[in-house]
Amino acid sequence: MQSGSKIDVVEADITSLNVDAIVNAANESLLGGSGVDGAIHRAAGPELLAECRTLGACPTGEARITRGYRLPANFVIHTVGPVWRNGHHDEPILLANCYRNSLRLASENAIRSLAFPAISCGVYAYPIEAAVSIAVREVRLWLDAYALPKRIVFCCFTAIVAAQYRRALEIS
Repeated sequence: MQSGSKIDVVEADITSLNVDAIVNAANESLLGGSGVDGAIHRAAGPELLAECRTLGACPTGEARITRGYRLPANFVIHTVGPVWRNGHHDEPILLANCYRNSLRLASENAIRSLAFPAISCGVYAYPIEAAVSIAVREVRLWLDAYALPKRIVFCCFTAIVAAQYRRALEIS
């Protein structure tokens, strides 16, 4: 990792974090949904939905950036994770692309601190251990090669998910 870069794991509501940007596990429409997506849209307020309407769709694996509006974070990076379909439909590649494209947007926008949820691990049913392995690998590869962001937070909704991230960070 670059000197001064850091990875944290927290069990919290991602909408409450004091970071430069949070990542939204969005659906392709970017118009809100359930889980993290719905929580972010509710916390950011109607301005977020209005800006998302101007972006058009976001294909799986890609990312888009908006302002954070009423969130503590200045920006929201929306990425669309893959729906788990037994791992035989490019799910690992698409999930890795979510992290790479989110990190690229963060770097391009001079974002120093970025928080990720467990992308695709809710209603999209990606197996948590496999998803965490991809997340940790991609973040570490990015931090080894690029200056920004400096701080990554894996924000977990449950202690079980947080434990998976901590385990992956210890062994990788």
